[in-house]
Amino acid sequence: MVVLTPVLLISFVLVAMPRAPASATVEGSAGELVAAAGRRWGPRAVSGIGDGSTKYAVIFDAGSSGSRVHVYCFDGNLDLLPIGKEIELFKQKKPGLSAYANDPQEAAKSLVSLLEEAEKVVPVELREQTPVRVGATAGLRTLGTEKSEEILQAVRDLLQDKSSFRSQPEWVTVLDGSQEGAFQWVTINYLLGKLGEPYSQTVGVVDLGGGSVQMAYAISEKDAAKAPKVSEGEDSYVKKLLLKGATYYLYIHSYLHYGLLAARAEILKAGEGNDYNNCILEGHRGNYKYGDDIVEVSGSSSGASYSKCRAVAVRALNVDEPACTHMKCTFGGVWNGGGGDGQKNLFVASFFFDRAAEAGFVNPKAADAKVKPSDFEEAARRVCKLNVKDAQATYPDVSEENIPYLCMDLVYQYTLLVDGFGLDPYQDITLVKKVPYSNSFVEAAWPLGSAIEVASSS
Repeated sequence: MVVLTPVLLISFVLVAMPRAPASATVEGSAGELVAAAGRRWGPRAVSGIGDGSTKYAVIFDAGSSGSRVHVYCFDGNLDLLPIGKEIELFKQKKPGLSAYANDPQEAAKSLVSLLEEAEKVVPVELREQTPVRVGATAGLRTLGTEKSEEILQAVRDLLQDKSSFRSQPEWVTVLDGSQEGAFQWVTINYLLGKLGEPYSQTVGVVDLGGGSVQMAYAISEKDAAKAPKVSEGEDSYVKKLLLKGATYYLYIHSYLHYGLLAARAEILKAGEGNDYNNCILEGHRGNYKYGDDIVEVSGSSSGASYSKCRAVAVRALNVDEPACTHMKCTFGGVWNGGGGDGQKNLFVASFFFDRAAEAGFVNPKAADAKVKPSDFEEAARRVCKLNVKDAQATYPDVSEENIPYLCMDLVYQYTLLVDGFGLDPYQDITLVKKVPYSNSFVEAAWPLGSAIEVASSS
């Protein structure tokens, strides 16, 4: 079984990590982390700065929709410590590196302001020993090897010449989907205090980015043994991890081209004739650009249609892909991992939370929210009845460029969960933006998993 190097390193690190209180659970709309007896628990006081017991890690998440920087501070036991009043520094900006496909130097320069923000919070005496990593995701994957490598090299040069942090060429790379999914699963289960518990007590993760979507959850050893073999060069379905004394068989799969922004292009291409326009709000006419593809789009004069748009979305997902040779598939002929207890408690992140908040059925200021897939369906039915002008008035939090595609986005998200991943429409899932930790909140994103690995090896 092939095991990713970063995941292996995480495995060795987390064996020795202290467990978060086993009784800690997420409760209430504010998402506080409370022990069984009702006592809040927090980090130790920050001490020992400069004596080697405190370490920082700087991680750039170079996604397709934007670039983000995360700065974490760890104590000697790899517990997170506060940075100022927050548990992490998190800053972001748009567009992402892939928007500079033909100008690598400008791509690198786009990270300068984020780099400066990171340098402000790391003590001067620790900067030279603080590692900085850049993990590019689906946006650069879609550019092809030559263009993505030119951008990555420009970023390496920038960090070498302009950064006060410690950098290495191999720390600036394109993450494959399995790495991203594994880091995301480790991040959320680490923050929830689940690592070290039986696999059935862990939570599964679905992360919907701009270019790809990942699913990761722990399965039984028996189900892991049933994993189909993959072709040479492809990521294996199951990774074996040793985390805090417990062995996990982690099912991971990344679906390139099925992140939210990439899926729009797939839906437009899947349209027969012009029936994709059933997904576009009436009153819109323009071009949709994703990667190197530019598609002319316009809404139907009769308006969008929820049911007709769903038919196109199902077609785009290749739900009935004849290449499915396994007992259970998600979509596109991909094995679904077999299901089981590790998938019952599902945390769904990134664009799922964003669109739910913009559509009004999730509080945008909340850290997490309990919803059902059917909530996306109900929101889609409301949105698809509107034209562009009415949608702008009804959903003021949706940006102007996203308004024409709001019907499509919500239809796709419901279709992905129910038809793609096979969830019950009325199953409870947790939309998560941040995870409560030590009386604070941490972004529910893969960079923490990467930070744990690099901080432990530095």
